[in-house]
This record gives sequence, C-alpha cells and structure tokens, in this order.
Amino acid sequence: MLFADRPPRTLCILRLSSLGDTCHAVPVVRTLQRVWPQTRLTWVIGKAEARLIGLMDGVEFITVEKRAGFAALGALRRQLAGRRFDVLLHMQLSLRASLVSAFVPAHMRLGFDRARARELQWLFTNARIPARAREHVLDSFFGFTAALGIGARELRWDLPLPEDARAYAERLIPDACPTLVISPCSSHSRRNWRAERYAAVADHAARHHGMRVILAGGRTPTEAALGAAIEQAARAPLVNQIGRDTLPQLLALLARATVLVSPDSGPAHMATMVATPVIGLYAATNPARSGPYRSRRWCVDAYAEAARRYRGCAPEQLPWTTKIEEPGVMDLIAPEQVTAKLDELLASKT
Repeated sequence: MLFADRPPRTLCILRLSSLGDTCHAVPVVRTLQRVWPQTRLTWVIGKAEARLIGLMDGVEFITVEKRAGFAALGALRRQLAGRRFDVLLHMQLSLRASLVSAFVPAHMRLGFDRARARELQWLFTNARIPARAREHVLDSFFGFTAALGIGARELRWDLPLPEDARAYAERLIPDACPTLVISPCSSHSRRNWRAERYAAVADHAARHHGMRVILAGGRTPTEAALGAAIEQAARAPLVNQIGRDTLPQLLALLARATVLVSPDSGPAHMATMVATPVIGLYAATNPARSGPYRSRRWCVDAYAEAARRYRGCAPEQLPWTTKIEEPGVMDLIAPEQVTAKLDELLASKT
C-alpha cells in the first residue's frame, strides 16, 4: 500500500477545468485533508475555476490563465522554481493539462490507467490508478486516493461563502417561498434546451406550485440571449439574474433554492455541492457519467434515445465518453417530462 507508514509531506492536484469537473474533485481533496491532515496540499487550477474553488480552506491554489498559452507555462515554472512535490495527481485528460504538468516537479506523477489515459497523458506520468470502466467522473477521481492506499471517501464540499454572496442570495430568496432556479446554458450550445420549453417549466412551477422563478447564468452573449428569450416566452413573472452574479454568489443562491433545472453544466454540479436537487436535462451527454452526483433520480435522461436515433445503437455500445452533440438532440426532452420530475420532487418533500 502506498504511503501506508508515512503520508507524503507535499501533494499537488492538477485539475485546471472545467467548472463541473473541479467541483467533482473537491471531495477528493476533502478526503485527503481528513486522512492526511499534515500533508500540504497545492492545487494547480484554471483562473476562472479558482474564482469558486479557491474559497476552499487549507489548500494553496496556483492559477493558470489557460488563454495565455506558453506565457502561462513560463509563469508557472517561475512560481514553482525550487519546489518539488512528493506526489502529483494528474487528474485531467487533455494535452494542454499534460503540458502544464511537465512544469510541476514531483517524484510520483500519478495519472489514469493506460486505457483511459487519452491525449498522451501516459507519457507525462510514472504511476497509474487502478483500471476501471464506465464510472461517473467523480468516482473516477477517487481512483487517485485508492492508488495512494486511501479507502475512505469524504463526500463533502462545504466551501465557506463570503458574506456578500450570502447577502446576494438572501436578497433574491428572502423567505421560505419555494424557489426554482433555471440555469439554461451549458458551455456547449448543443446541450441547451429551447427557450419556450424552459418558459413552459417556469409557468408550470409558478402556476401549480406557487414557486418563485429565477434565471441564472454567466455573461456570454448566448446566455444573455437565451435568458431574454425565456423572459419573453414566459407568462409567469420571473427574475432574470443572468450575467449579474459572481460564482460564489451563484453558489449561495443555489444553496437557498428549492431546486435547479439545468442541462449538463457547471451550475448543475455547484448545486450538488450545496445539497440542492437538480433536474438535469440529458440527451447530448450521459448522466451516468456526468450527471449531478446526488440527483440521478431527478434527471430527465434521453441519452439512450439519442444514441439510437443519432448513432444507431444502444448507449452500451458507445465508448463511455461519447457525447451526442447533434443539432436538435435536446428536443428529445419534452417539457412534460421535466414538469413531471418537478411535481415528483416537490411531492417527495412534503
């Protein structure tokens, strides 16, 4: 068993992005903190993702501006000059992340098993986690602790929220009125649902359950346009906060919400961090692999139908990482399926 007698003095986690996957990595860090409290932890992370994950206590964060290219690598090398970690957990399967890893000095460089070490990751590591197949992303990350000889799992996220984030959320959700947050956009446009369908869910929530409805999202033109279209199509009043918050403020808002409706996106995994149920909209991606970890029951899962229609086979016949990001794939999800999940979820709380 690795490090059975003496835990490492220093350990570095490399997971730059995406926001959802950095959320998945947090329980691994919480597990390391509980089992090896004396080990000094460093996380090399994307600058955007650090705006949220950097709230975590007990971890040194080193940010990488991914858009800066080779300049970012030079900055990282200067920042780590003279340092060498006992262990590097190389938790990202991309050539860019592997190039970043080359500038992180470490004695043990632990990566994925050979079958999963895509984009040449295996060239940048000298140790591998146990081989597994068809796991949720979060479960695959726990392969790193298993390889280190740690059998425990700490499914804990608990990021300390700044006071301004709490105040923001309390202003929008000041009372016990049930609140539906809709985060309508993924970073991949073909995972997004139609505005009129989100509006139908918002109307149902307001009319049948007396819910407050809030739209949330980032600052991109796509998100702004979709939010405006939902507002226009909805009959019930709603509050459009798209582009008006920070990631900590959004996390605080999700913590006070009753439920989130979202496609496969970072906010879906942020809601998991604060134990808010997620009605996930999945057709382009497989919820068994990337769905909200504690809300699989509530996901609307059209991935199997998408596999048959667009790939001509059952999902079991596709490689586990397959995305079916085809035009119109999200139309396989009907508003009635989402409102049925909402009805069932709210009934389960009574």
